[in-house]
Amino acid sequence: MRPLLLVAILARVPVAATAVVMTLHVLDLGRGFFAAGLVGAAMTVGSALGAPLLGRLVDRRGLRPMLLLTTAVSALFWATAPVLPYPVLLSAAFVGGLLTLPVFSVVRQSIAALVPPTERRQAYALDSMSVELSFMIGPAGAVALATSVSPTLTMYGVGGGIVLAGLTLLVLNPPTRARDEETTPARALPRRQWLTPRLIGLLAGGAASTLVIAGIDVSVVAMLRDAGQVDWTGVVLALWASCSLIGGFTYGALSRSLPSLILTLILGLVTIPIGLGSGQWWLLALMLLPSGAFTAPTVAATADAVSRLVPASVRGEAMGLHGSAMVVGVALGAPLAGAVIDATAPAWGFTATGLLGALIALAVLPTQSSHRHSEATAEPTTNSTVAPRSIPPPLDHRSRRAEEPPPANTPKRAPDQPFNHML
Repeated sequence: MRPLLLVAILARVPVAATAVVMTLHVLDLGRGFFAAGLVGAAMTVGSALGAPLLGRLVDRRGLRPMLLLTTAVSALFWATAPVLPYPVLLSAAFVGGLLTLPVFSVVRQSIAALVPPTERRQAYALDSMSVELSFMIGPAGAVALATSVSPTLTMYGVGGGIVLAGLTLLVLNPPTRARDEETTPARALPRRQWLTPRLIGLLAGGAASTLVIAGIDVSVVAMLRDAGQVDWTGVVLALWASCSLIGGFTYGALSRSLPSLILTLILGLVTIPIGLGSGQWWLLALMLLPSGAFTAPTVAATADAVSRLVPASVRGEAMGLHGSAMVVGVALGAPLAGAVIDATAPAWGFTATGLLGALIALAVLPTQSSHRHSEATAEPTTNSTVAPRSIPPPLDHRSRRAEEPPPANTPKRAPDQPFNHML
């Protein structure tokens, strides 16, 4: 587990820097921020579409074939991107995003395989804290290197870091399924058996959480710029990230945790009034502390819930969908906050994204409670949908020999299923 977390931090640093580096490179080509945003959007759309496909490849063929494919494509993309003309770069960004190295999904899938369910919440809390560290180091380091050297050399450096991350994961080859989990299922599970309303609700909640986080990011910059204190942006964002680290540590230390959608709801609600801290950077930093405290726990709880909800045979695709949902949230949150800020004032960027995130969490919350109620009242019916209908599950003959013959009026116990849907 420790080598995986260490590799995760190092591998995520260049991935976290890609958006900043690509923006600086497009600006260096003489294009504007809109053109840079188009390149970033192309990579984001490609990544959102490719993550579930790559996860399905892991489920079917294993981790190493996927790592070989994505590492080779990443090497080709980052080796050529600095010299491509803008129109070609725009198309290549989509392909590069489609087959980008899915570091986040791979690490989270491996955590589910390495860590028993009783300790998985703490493991995902550590993973969420490592994400914060990566995003504290990556973008800042990329900006410093680009301004002191050149954006082109920074692109080569980021690309080299991503390729090195892929090669490191190839050597480490972390497991994607636990030893006691079935490695070669007799038949692939249809999506309708595991892509349940509850899972869709969790994915929507994950997208809502990153929507709020992206909105906070944009709104902080806009508010400090409006107040003439843009030089304090790094300090304010660093304090926000530090509070997220503390929140992640506290979440992992708790004996019990709140459901992920409740955490998303709280994150949205505490984001709404942040705009009241306008005028002074230190007041804004204080208003950001509650949202920071719930950032890492919300991300960790969502990943933990998804990993528990699906069977191991489709966990790669499910974690890919989880990664796509998080990317979609970021892609929606930043422009939404920007549009609201342009039309009104920076303070309303917090209100709009926080309110929307809370409303999404409230809207999908019934999918969780109704599922628990249906399992509690009709568990045999729910479990029967997991096994193939045409082939009844075999009986355990050893347990039959060990037990005395039951009375005639005693109902037979239903055989255990390979997984259940309860968190």
